[in-house]
Amino acid sequence: MYIVLLTYTAPLPEIDYELPDHAEWLARQFEHDYFLASGRRDRHLGEVIITRPMARGKLDAVLATDPLALKHLAHYEVVEFAATKTAAELRTVNEAIAR
Repeated sequence: MYIVLLTYTAPLPEIDYELPDHAEWLARQFEHDYFLASGRRDRHLGEVIITRPMARGKLDAVLATDPLALKHLAHYEVVEFAATKTAAELRTVNEAIAR
């Protein structure tokens, strides 16, 4: 499982212009069942994405297709972790086999 910390590297007007394409990209990742949650970070610094378990190379390939990455408007920090405790709603995710 991963937490992706996305930090904007361009002025907010440039980011805002690309957000509709980024939102469509996010929607596709949820449709593919890759992402569990996403949202903006405080003070509009960037975003946080929580992913399902998958191979790191696959995650890197998915992130590389983000319009913000393609236009070099954001930096991505990926934190891998193994959840040892989860809420009942997340137990199936915790027990999921990496894809």
